[in-house]
Amino acid sequence: MNARILVVEDDPALTDWLRTALGKRGFSVQARATVAEALSMMASEDFDVVVTDLNLPGENGIALAERMAGDRPDTPVVVITAFGSMETAIAAIRAGAYDFITKPFEIEALRLTLERAITHRSLRQEIKRLRRALEPEHSFEGMVGGGAAMRRLYDLIARIADADSSVLITGETGTGKELVARAIHQRSRRKNGPLVAVNCAAISPQLLESELFGHAKGAFTDAVSRRPGLFAQAKGGTLLLDEIGELPLDLQPKLLRALEQKTIRPVGSDEEVAVDVRVIAATHRDLELAVEENRFREDLYYRINVLHVPVPALRERGSDLMSLAQHFVEKHATAQGRPVVGITPEAAQKLVNYAWPGNVRELANCLERAVALTRFDRIVVEDLPEKISSYRPSRMVLSGESPSEVLPLEEIERRYILWAVEVLGGNRTQASERLGVDRKTLYRKLARYEATKKG
Repeated sequence: MNARILVVEDDPALTDWLRTALGKRGFSVQARATVAEALSMMASEDFDVVVTDLNLPGENGIALAERMAGDRPDTPVVVITAFGSMETAIAAIRAGAYDFITKPFEIEALRLTLERAITHRSLRQEIKRLRRALEPEHSFEGMVGGGAAMRRLYDLIARIADADSSVLITGETGTGKELVARAIHQRSRRKNGPLVAVNCAAISPQLLESELFGHAKGAFTDAVSRRPGLFAQAKGGTLLLDEIGELPLDLQPKLLRALEQKTIRPVGSDEEVAVDVRVIAATHRDLELAVEENRFREDLYYRINVLHVPVPALRERGSDLMSLAQHFVEKHATAQGRPVVGITPEAAQKLVNYAWPGNVRELANCLERAVALTRFDRIVVEDLPEKISSYRPSRMVLSGESPSEVLPLEEIERRYILWAVEVLGGNRTQASERLGVDRKTLYRKLARYEATKKG
């Protein structure tokens, strides 16, 4: 394994045997006879594991384990104890030793213990690296990630935060658009004011106008008293209109007027009320297409889209995926009281391979489930949902060895378009841009493919 082992043993015969036997198994072995000599050597050299006898001249193996736990906690200590001294072995573990092995022992038993200790050390080092990736310089107002895509997002948020212009946040479902809105608010001059959020898709069209603008007493059957709307509640702060693409058409001109005039008219009232609020809208919809299809007013689109903040999909964030995964493992392990500390390499590879159409939200849910299910201290492949553990990326095969495999151009185009849409997580706008195809043309082709499939 090329791992470096420090043996602390005052019996020359046992030391020679360990040096030879472990050397044959790929370990690089150094030896010292006392705790003081071992500590002196470790002051200038690094070892993967320390193997120490319990009984040594001067300080014993328990003292060494205690010193290592305090000064070198990343280096595991394996204590060799006499047969039957279980109380002493337990004392060694309590002192900080990783494990113990009793005399007499087989070299293979020690080898397995050392390999487990080395894996344990590697895991701790990886956790430290991932935690460093989550430190403030790699995070921003509660958002995690230090990759290029997120750094660009952080920079954009910092530059637009103090402007009072309307903001449109776009991105796929689960990318964290609300977190972005909160970051903009927290960085703005309005941070001491409220941040009020409303999901336009979660409230019935009949109630949404009253929810936004408020209503006067007697405006409708259940209006037994005057009620201020969310515009009024967000006074001096920020109003987040989530899922703005679901806003009913008949309500859109009223929102446009509120944005342009900085006033609102509560339902059932003739009074205009001035509002002091910054509006941030968010959507996973293609609003430009909605405008073309007359499902969203063009003038409202340009009013809310003064400052545009696109949020990258998880598949576009590179190494951030594993930093986020470790973050969620630690978060859910703490919440559930589970001793789960990380993810095995095999499970990590499955996470990296998967397309994550649900983005960060799907990753968080996946790892919450895995932490709850796992029987180990690290997430394994079997703990992942079947659609992730068995996922295979799509591949285009454009060549073959038989004339019968030559396909019509139309069929090749069909396969390529469907593959592109899948790889881009179903984002048709992005697919049209990458393919160089007009969005309407792409939609027509996809509709035709779907109709052919059903037929």
